[in-house]
Amino acid sequence: MDAVRVALLRDVLAGTEWPRAARRLAGALRSSVVPRGGGLLLVGTEAYEPWHLAAHLVDEAAWSGQPELAPTLLRHLVRPGDPAHLAAGLGRLESAGRGSTLLVVAPDRPGAGLLERVHDARRAGATVFSLDGGDPEVHGLAHEGLTVTAGAEVDLDTVQHLVSAAAGENSLPSPRGRRRLRDRLSRLADHLTAPPPERW
Repeated sequence: MDAVRVALLRDVLAGTEWPRAARRLAGALRSSVVPRGGGLLLVGTEAYEPWHLAAHLVDEAAWSGQPELAPTLLRHLVRPGDPAHLAAGLGRLESAGRGSTLLVVAPDRPGAGLLERVHDARRAGATVFSLDGGDPEVHGLAHEGLTVTAGAEVDLDTVQHLVSAAAGENSLPSPRGRRRLRDRLSRLADHLTAPPPERW
């Protein structure tokens, strides 16, 4: 979903809680990932793989100059020959600890194995976020979460668009972005203060 469609979606939802709630979660997610630098892990359930959210976050990471927002998508089933960006399995959660950020997308209750791994990652120091369908155990594992229940004005896919679009917004430039800005300003100042070129 491009920026124009997201803007239209926000206009349609302007009288609801969703744009504000999505910005709150996205801001908290960004605040966890960017300064800590431990990377963003993204995982869904066996029945629901959030590859679409992963793709949008990769785009937002590039556009905002914050590569830390680009997630590693953790998959329940990894097949030989899968491309590198789709080759990380749930075993990656075992090394998630202090400095790691984990976003769990669960429209329905995940299997006990995933819940146990998320619990272990949280206990090891990972910061856990959730986009969920209201399962109390998923929401209870998250430091911050956003619940989209059946019958809400929006569905979970729509909220994922709002969150991913907000993740790259209203953020301070990264250290590398600040350096680039400083370099550009320095070149501009040099250009403006330099003597005029000699005539031909």
